[in-house]
Amino acid sequence: MQRNKFSLMALGGAVAVAVAAVMTPCAALASDAQHWQIVTATANLGDGWRASAENITRTSQARGFYELEQNVMLGHDLGPNGGPLGLVFYLGYTHDPQYAHGDFTIMEHRFRQQLSADRLLTLGSLRISGRMRLEQRWREGVTGTAWRLRPQIKATLPVVGRLALVASHESFFDLNRSSFQRMGGEERMRNSIGLNIPLSRRIAFETTYMNQHGFVPGGKDSNDNIATFEIKANF
Repeated sequence: MQRNKFSLMALGGAVAVAVAAVMTPCAALASDAQHWQIVTATANLGDGWRASAENITRTSQARGFYELEQNVMLGHDLGPNGGPLGLVFYLGYTHDPQYAHGDFTIMEHRFRQQLSADRLLTLGSLRISGRMRLEQRWREGVTGTAWRLRPQIKATLPVVGRLALVASHESFFDLNRSSFQRMGGEERMRNSIGLNIPLSRRIAFETTYMNQHGFVPGGKDSNDNIATFEIKANF
């Protein structure tokens, strides 16, 4: 009974934070309001191998439909079942056409390497996972290769039944400068909070509020309010 009471309080507090963030006037908090639709599928291939595919459609108030990111990754457990931390090493490719109000602007390709820790830390029913992602990016018709590091940490807390509260932080660090990656250092960070709702044994729906903060040297930083809706399937 005490655990259920705590879970309900945590859920109520999280929802209040998310609603307050969304209701903050755009002039005070955000440079843009965005909506992301995500579909992710992960398949266990056996013998420690797994494959994943992800499709992300992004639209915004300022830019309309502006991106269709498609990712494929192949991973292998580091040790039996990834060992105590659930370590998995991935290699992947990203196909990333970009648009402005639906009109194609440029094609970006990415090669990624990723180390994931599915069981980084457990505190009671709270589970912490994380990953370190390294990307090399190319754009068609543009010279240079942009290197970028993206560490992420995510917390999952069951609240009522199989319903879970999720929160995450991700930073983007530009490791070099190129013709289209001109900053160097931390470029942006993403902080999100939301709910993971199981629909069946293998499929879940996850919705979050995300704030994306962009660092602008010599100018005003940007803050984007983003609503994400994701279907996750595991086979």
